Amino acid sequence: MSKGVLYVVATPIGNLDDFSARGVETLRQVDLIAAEDTRHSRPLLRHYGIDTPMRALHQYNEQAQLASLLASLDAGQSIALISDAGTPLISDPGFPLVRAVAEQGGRIVPVPGASAMVCALSAAGLPTDRFLFAGFPPRGAAQRRAWLQPLVHQASTLVFYESGHRVVDSLADMARLFGVSRQGVVARELTKLHETFLRGDLETLFDRVRQDTNQQKGEFVILIAGAEPETGRRIEVDVEQLLATLLAELPLKQAVALAARISGDKKNKLYKQALEIAGD
Repeated sequence: MSKGVLYVVATPIGNLDDFSARGVETLRQVDLIAAEDTRHSRPLLRHYGIDTPMRALHQYNEQAQLASLLASLDAGQSIALISDAGTPLISDPGFPLVRAVAEQGGRIVPVPGASAMVCALSAAGLPTDRFLFAGFPPRGAAQRRAWLQPLVHQASTLVFYESGHRVVDSLADMARLFGVSRQGVVARELTKLHETFLRGDLETLFDRVRQDTNQQKGEFVILIAGAEPETGRRIEVDVEQLLATLLAELPLKQAVALAARISGDKKNKLYKQALEIAGD
């Protein structure tokens, strides 16, 4: 008996009529639908007259359900993986199952469709030749700022997901770290009745969302323009002072290596200077 097929099916992110004909047919033909939330997916299936059995597969039970789903595939059953909205695995559950099937040489078929990230990028008006999808920022303020910090100098357009509960706080941290003049877009409730796109610098976006409680409701995609390229102008460094400071905290070889990286000078030259400073 041949193994069953795992279909990774993108579902609408808001408007149910956005579902592809291929997606509908796939959900009708498979033996089982693994859904992030069966209660959330039931209206979609009802809308298209699909009566395929469903089983919940979410972040809290993925590992527990894995063996059973793999056994079903081994028995020749086909399974469709769907999330609450959009493309599975894009900040949604499903990765452990897809990885396990791939590792076992099983067949995985993507059925493309909606993605909030791509939907937002297509209408934001920011560069799309290069972008970085970062997903949901951490919930805690300190963790969020530490998580955002390495992205400050990223040249690609940045894409984040966020909820209405934290969108104001996230925008405040983004304005603080990326700079109030950095351009951005807040896309809210994509494909739904209250879809909105707010465009402007991060300070303006923060103020508009903070002052309008209606703009704090729903699901959000936040896009931020990439950092401008560095001018390449070299900063002058007092090498002797730099070495003295580093030697006070680090072993000689580490101090020299770090000084070379900062100043751009050759290690041999710096090593001799370091020996003289250490000797003094």
